Amino acid sequence: QVQLVESGGGLVQAGGSLRLSCSASGSAFRLYAMGWFRQAPGKEREFVAAITWSGSDAYYSDSVKGRFTISRDIAKNTVYLQMNSLKAEGTAVYSCAQDRTPWRTTGDMRLMDTYVDWGQGTQVTVSS
Repeated sequence: QVQLVESGGGLVQAGGSLRLSCSASGSAFRLYAMGWFRQAPGKEREFVAAITWSGSDAYYSDSVKGRFTISRDIAKNTVYLQMNSLKAEGTAVYSCAQDRTPWRTTGDMRLMDTYVDWGQGTQVTVSS
């Protein structure tokens, strides 16, 4: 089981930016797609962004498309989420997750069932 540790959350004003990081343990990080999800108070966890194992493709929810960017650094075993033009509705706990299937080429990366390992999350609070 891989250990995922998120960092980079905090308090930011609406319109500001934050970069979240998710560090993965082990040597298999490069084989798996990674995703970011968030859960706001009183709401269900929702998909934010995902990146394929090769890093060649990225997927975003409609609510963050054009403002957030997901990327990965294989050498550092880390996946990032650059969040720009943050909105108050972006206040949530953001968690990263690792795909359950290596070298995935099919399937819906927006589904939580795609992922098997999850981090504890990092709090992002956007003040309006």
